[in-house]
Amino acid sequence: MVSVAERLIVAIDTGDLGRAQEWASAVAPYCGLIKLGLEFFLANGPAGVRGVTERPVFLDLKLHDIPNTVAGAIRAVLPLAPRMVTLHAAGGAGMLRAARAAAEAAGTERPLLLAVTVLTSLNAAALAETGVSGGPRQQVLRLAQMAIRSGADGIVCSPHEAAILRKALGSRAVLVTPGIRPTPVAADDQARVMTPEQAIAAGADWIVIGRPITGAADPAAAARAIAA
Repeated sequence: MVSVAERLIVAIDTGDLGRAQEWASAVAPYCGLIKLGLEFFLANGPAGVRGVTERPVFLDLKLHDIPNTVAGAIRAVLPLAPRMVTLHAAGGAGMLRAARAAAEAAGTERPLLLAVTVLTSLNAAALAETGVSGGPRQQVLRLAQMAIRSGADGIVCSPHEAAILRKALGSRAVLVTPGIRPTPVAADDQARVMTPEQAIAAGADWIVIGRPITGAADPAAAARAIAA
């Protein structure tokens, strides 16, 4: 049985390399992956990724461009051996297929490609402002099904969509859920949140937690408590 600790991804959201190294070292015994996003990557580049941790890395870059450019970006990060890389499903089927073809160059060691559907900071009203009607669930399902058909290994989704995606996509699709907030921690800027227990019960394979851990007085203790 896979433990909660193995399912836990700790989001390290900072451009400060020293702070990232400190956080990563503290939480490494209690999580399966360290997530590094745009803020860290733009501040520190590939060298920073190599230097932050010995724990496997999830590069949350949310790539979104024409197919040729995204394929090139995937080839550029392959030497870093990330376990996961994110792309925006809204980039379309052609972009996702190009990314998968580029990732295949790494063979069995290739990263999992995760499609981002609807950001967890967006609710129905925010989506409507972008011209998308029907609410988050309908848009998530539409983009997720297209992404899996086009070569994505899994989906980044709100835990509120995990159950419907698990039913629609089956057991092979990897579901990674940010927007996890251990009660009674505030939701911050996440609009659609769940507790770790709720997300896993809904079908999530991995849960992503950032500020409730890195913002704690003792990040190691916070990660350990969640894993327990």
